[in-house]
Amino acid sequence: MRAVVQRVSRAQAAVDGEVVGEVARGLLVLLGVTHADTEADADYLAAKIVGLRIFEDENGKMNLDTASVRGGILVVSQFTLYGDVRRGKRPSFDAAAQPEPARQLYEYFVARIRAAGLPCQTGRFQEMMQVQLVNDGPVTILLDSSKIF
Repeated sequence: MRAVVQRVSRAQAAVDGEVVGEVARGLLVLLGVTHADTEADADYLAAKIVGLRIFEDENGKMNLDTASVRGGILVVSQFTLYGDVRRGKRPSFDAAAQPEPARQLYEYFVARIRAAGLPCQTGRFQEMMQVQLVNDGPVTILLDSSKIF
């Protein structure tokens, strides 16, 4: 399971012009699921993201997590995080999970974030979305449950 985590001052996901999820100060999480992922992968990433100390404290040091700044999280599914362009210029998505198992793990991941007590909005799974954000910093963190980066 992979995540691109961006610290935002605001973010939203829309489908056909309708806003389906939005957050003010907090995190935008783009989440990709591969065929080998399990609930343990989702548990790991959810705990890591909930605890990320990437908000500045009173001294300007990244030392606060999302809950400490009363932020929220917007989670958007993004199978293209498993796009492979090592051979050619057209991405292969063979490593991405099939839609139904991916949906189950995506929903499980969102439930883990909510269980941690954070407000969590979502995009709409398997839909074309327009995602807008204001990256605060900019701060962008890459996470992978297999810890390859």
